[in-house]
Amino acid sequence: MRFAQIHRRKFLAGAAVAVAAPVLAGCGATPAEAKKNFRVTKTPAQWRRKLSRAEYRILREAGTERAFSSPLDKEKRKGTFVCAGCGNRLYSSAHKYDSKTGWPSFYKAIDKGAVGTSTDYKIGYPRTEVHCADCGGHLGHIFGDGPKPTGKRHCINGLAMDFVPA
Repeated sequence: MRFAQIHRRKFLAGAAVAVAAPVLAGCGATPAEAKKNFRVTKTPAQWRRKLSRAEYRILREAGTERAFSSPLDKEKRKGTFVCAGCGNRLYSSAHKYDSKTGWPSFYKAIDKGAVGTSTDYKIGYPRTEVHCADCGGHLGHIFGDGPKPTGKRHCINGLAMDFVPA
C-alpha cells in the first residue's frame, strides 16, 4: 500500500509540473526572447552599451518604472513618441491623454504596424503586453479602460520612449 501511495504522489507531482511548465516558461520570457525575427536585433551586450541601465531593465527585461516618475507623462507638446531602443515611431501626441495612472497613456498606436502584443502572465493572470514591433522592446501593457474611440489604454513606460517634437 505504501508503495502505491508514493507512485501516486510522484504521478500527481509530475502532472502538475507538466501542466504548469508551459505557462511558467512564458512568464519570464521577454518579447525579444519570444520572437527572434525583429527588424532590429542586438546581442544583450550591444543593448547594454546602447541603453541606460534603467532603459535596459524596462525594454529588454520587461521591467516597469515607478508611477509618476517619467517627464513624458506630463508631455503636452505636439510630436511623436519613438522607441528608446531603436527609434521606431510608436505613438502620436494626438492620441495621448492623461489617464491619471502615472504613466504616459495613449488610446492607440501611431499606426497598425508600430507595436506588437503578447500575453503576459508575470503577476499571475493574463495581461496584454505591448512591445516595439521593430526591436521587441517591452513598452508596457494595454488595458480595456481607455477613452473613445478605441476604449483602450496603452499604459507605456516613459523610459521605453523618446519624444520628438513636431
